[in-house]
Amino acid sequence: MTARAADRARYDRATAAYEAPLALVDLAAFDANAADLVRRANGKPIRVASKSVRCRALLERVLAREGFAGIMSFTLAESLWLARSGFDDVLLAYPSADRAGYAELAGDPKLAASVTVMVDDVAQLDLIDAARAGGREVVRVCLELDTSLRLFGGRVRVGARRSPLHSPAQLAELARSVARRPGFRLVGIMGYEGHVAGVGDAVAGRPVRS
Repeated sequence: MTARAADRARYDRATAAYEAPLALVDLAAFDANAADLVRRANGKPIRVASKSVRCRALLERVLAREGFAGIMSFTLAESLWLARSGFDDVLLAYPSADRAGYAELAGDPKLAASVTVMVDDVAQLDLIDAARAGGREVVRVCLELDTSLRLFGGRVRVGARRSPLHSPAQLAELARSVARRPGFRLVGIMGYEGHVAGVGDAVAGRPVRS
């Protein structure tokens, strides 16, 4: 029996008494993968993307390990739920138009201290201010810089259209707007090089991709 078949047989035995649908996580494999990520990060803290680990107990488990720090969340509602559940470093991965969520964030000191929102346009600051509903807490802000690859004067673009901030000058201009604005605190910048995610530095036989 192959190792894969042996694992499948073990999983079938473990779940035989349960009705579908169900989810199963091999904690030994989970921990081994986490350890390998830490090894490859070589000292750089790893922020866990919650949209890839949709289980609070697993988030708690991996964040208890040395080498992991904080969560990158999918929606503002999820960010607030995670913060209320005890996670104190939650970065919202995308700008949001959730006005009710912003009102809750700006009105609760614990949530405001635990959640950082993503912004790539001054209009989003206007939206947050309009949604505050009297909430006076300082909102933590992260700016996203577009890191897609632009070639031939911008006529060819490789990568996701994640942000309108394409240059350091544009990023600096928005950063100054955040810094001048009461009720906000700039705490970081983010760039996602999705067009090279998973691409090796020297792929044999594929020089263009390398």
